[in-house]
Amino acid sequence: MVSFGRVITAMVTPFDADGQVNFAIAEKLAVHLADHGSDALVVCGTTGESPTLTWDEEYELFQVVQKAVAGKAKIIAGTGSNCTREAISATRKACKLGLDGTLQVVPYYNKPPQAGLYQHYRAIAEAVPDLPMMLYNVPGRTGQNLAADTVAKLATIPGIVAVKEASGNLDQVSAIRRQTPADFAIYSGDDSLTLPLLSLGATGVVSVASHLVGDQIQQMIQSFAVGQVQAATALHLKLFSLFKTLFVTANPIPVKAALTLQGWSVGVGRSPLCPPEAEVIDQVKAVMAELALV
Repeated sequence: MVSFGRVITAMVTPFDADGQVNFAIAEKLAVHLADHGSDALVVCGTTGESPTLTWDEEYELFQVVQKAVAGKAKIIAGTGSNCTREAISATRKACKLGLDGTLQVVPYYNKPPQAGLYQHYRAIAEAVPDLPMMLYNVPGRTGQNLAADTVAKLATIPGIVAVKEASGNLDQVSAIRRQTPADFAIYSGDDSLTLPLLSLGATGVVSVASHLVGDQIQQMIQSFAVGQVQAATALHLKLFSLFKTLFVTANPIPVKAALTLQGWSVGVGRSPLCPPEAEVIDQVKAVMAELALV
């Protein structure tokens, strides 16, 4: 049984003042995350600004982060694409690096039907059987939902071991849990829905807020796992404002602002993302002050 752990941080990609990837800061941040609650890191996912990274930048990030956290946290490579051939090629290269898994986003923009989604994921899994795959459903960004029935079919394919569910639809998560084997892992793709999804049989979260409160999120999930539901709920409610504030504008603009407030030189988003407006910074700063994070 493949296990990516409970708390997976969707790690930001630091940029320097010239907009180039800051690999030195990426290395330090990865170690910090592994030391503060993260069981695994998604490198070059949505929060890592994969749409504006080159494949060469991504492969170097995979290797830098892998070396930095060796033995401390697992590395899941964001190698998804809306082109099946490109996804297979990228995933094969990531597999050769000896990483722990791959995150495969639902193909975006071209909106394939469910049959096309099934064939897409099956082709990748069969082409790269040695790298465990996490499906990634985020219809708000891709324009297409990965249906529960399709997830259930995919869960029978060797190597497809988990799904990151960011549809916001709890009924869909219930249907996935009902139709998949117990060892098929479901991860919340929204920090604010982690606790509700745990009650539906989810394993954990692919988190943005864990950049700032990874230890607390880990504690919340572990408390729920041992039946301390009131303690888990208290932590959820304590962190809820942070969870929501980190999405007041396009991710990862707010979390990069938060890290900058803590002294991390992560830069701002690559165009077409833009620096945070003053109002966003004020909102982030206020909620961080409430939690004594700045």
